[in-house]
Amino acid sequence: MLKECKKGSITAHKYLYDTYALQMFLLCRRYMKSDVLAEEVMMNGFLKMFHSLQQFSYQDDISALAWIKKIMVNECLQVLRQKNSFLLTTEEVANELVSNNDIIAKLSADEIFKAITQLPVGYRTVFNLYVMEEMSHKEIAALLGITEGTSKSQLSKARSVLQQLIIQNNRDYAGRKAR
Repeated sequence: MLKECKKGSITAHKYLYDTYALQMFLLCRRYMKSDVLAEEVMMNGFLKMFHSLQQFSYQDDISALAWIKKIMVNECLQVLRQKNSFLLTTEEVANELVSNNDIIAKLSADEIFKAITQLPVGYRTVFNLYVMEEMSHKEIAALLGITEGTSKSQLSKARSVLQQLIIQNNRDYAGRKAR
């Protein structure tokens, strides 16, 4: 498919887009606050990918997907920087939390996704890079221009806030169901 795209096949371009659009939209949505912005970032990412095809050396579908994802993540980070919304949160927000595995076990992927999108930008970005993109703190630090310690701190705070959001949202849900 990528070989055909490199040759300029419009059909191959459309097929590639159709194959990966939903997955890349969801990736962008994890970083962006709205569907509209996520779609815009995804479209720009695809444009960059199509313009960069000549530099990409195809090995297999797994490496191709990793390359596309990397372009999308970089596009998300670029937009966050341009909008000056990538500010690492430094306030202490984590209270003592009571772990409730029953609540977490009952959550749908959509509920978890919504909680992630409620995180402050800095927390959400580091959380996504570490958990979803499986980057090391060293890689995150280099990518974002922060220290490894800051990356670790942001991840720890993100997990605490995420846990609070999940428990709070579940309580809200349980309260609505009881009425």
